[in-house]
Amino acid sequence: MQLEELNDFLVDKVDDMKAQDIKTIDVQGKSSITDYMIICTGTSKRHVSSIADHVAQEAKQAGMEPLGIEGEKEGEWVVLDMGTTIVHVMQEEQRELYQLEKLWG
Repeated sequence: MQLEELNDFLVDKVDDMKAQDIKTIDVQGKSSITDYMIICTGTSKRHVSSIADHVAQEAKQAGMEPLGIEGEKEGEWVVLDMGTTIVHVMQEEQRELYQLEKLWG
């Protein structure tokens, strides 16, 4: 899957689960670990974990195994590493606190 197709796929999957305020940030040349970050908000710990789980399951069904998933048990900020794109699913409080859009934008 090409990079743009992957990003569209991932955005579609977080949108399936009603994630809010979905943003895609190009971090090529700014980060050595990934090319893109997708940041979205869930409304509760359960919602954040469910969004991340849905993305991981759909990716596996499409033949793409996540390289890593962190934070599912806590449900405040879950990170899915898809290689060229990292998906951040966050509760509103964490998103406001860490302001990843400002940091990487």
